[in-house]
Amino acid sequence: MKVSVVDLASPSAPDEFADSLHETGFAVLVNHPIPFSLVQDVWAQWLAFFATDRKWEFRHAPGEQDGYRPLDGSELAVGARVKDIKEYFHIYPWGRAPQPESKVALELFDRGRQLAETLLGWVQQAAPAPVAERFTVPLPKMLEGSHRTMLRVLHYPPLTGDEPEGSLRAAAHEDINLLTVLPAANEPGLQVRGLDGSWFDVPCDPGSVVINAGDMLDLASGGFFPSTTHRVLNPSLADNRSRCSTPLFLHPADSVVLDVVDGVPYTAFDFLNERITAITGEPLRPLPVDVA
Repeated sequence: MKVSVVDLASPSAPDEFADSLHETGFAVLVNHPIPFSLVQDVWAQWLAFFATDRKWEFRHAPGEQDGYRPLDGSELAVGARVKDIKEYFHIYPWGRAPQPESKVALELFDRGRQLAETLLGWVQQAAPAPVAERFTVPLPKMLEGSHRTMLRVLHYPPLTGDEPEGSLRAAAHEDINLLTVLPAANEPGLQVRGLDGSWFDVPCDPGSVVINAGDMLDLASGGFFPSTTHRVLNPSLADNRSRCSTPLFLHPADSVVLDVVDGVPYTAFDFLNERITAITGEPLRPLPVDVA
């Protein structure tokens, strides 16, 4: 399985990107509009934040999505026996966030969202007519009015040796959302699973951006743009350092219909609520009144 590296400065970039997303569910971008210096600023500020007790001031409330989740409150991937080895913070424009760390995070959020709108336009154009006809609205318009798009700032701490047997920094999973924009992390470890079950390293060159389709795009396209299983491996003893990762999860508006099941519209909110409940055991709360 080969995840394509797509040069956004190339005239063929739209077709190359859409082809890679169709064939593998992933693509790696270079010469993109997200400055590497901004990504480095996010790493530096947020790794420092995770090292302080300030993070506990922002611990999430049950059923809510914004804020901090500690190691013992990490996700349990569907089918996994033990939780992931990570702590993280969910950044929403409307949510709680520390200062000054949120300034650089929200700038990364904005630049990633703008890039995603372009990419979704390319996917829309490349979709064969039977696939495009499945979309209830054009893909870029699915983002309009959405307040669910979220930047997750992840900290995978160095391993201590006391981790539960079989635990990984991130167990095998698929993303829930429409499209994920992931600037390359400061340390390697991301792998994608091919159709034959083998695992392949995803390029992690500094300054590159990984893009992958999520389950919502898979569902909306009838599987034409597949949501591919991926994971984050534990480091070797020689490379046992903190890893910082900043995926931006692009979500449609809650009311967007992703599919019709037995004549009943299946919305983005229906799908997200089912998945969040399965992963965290906490049903998704409605958005705050002032942003809904």
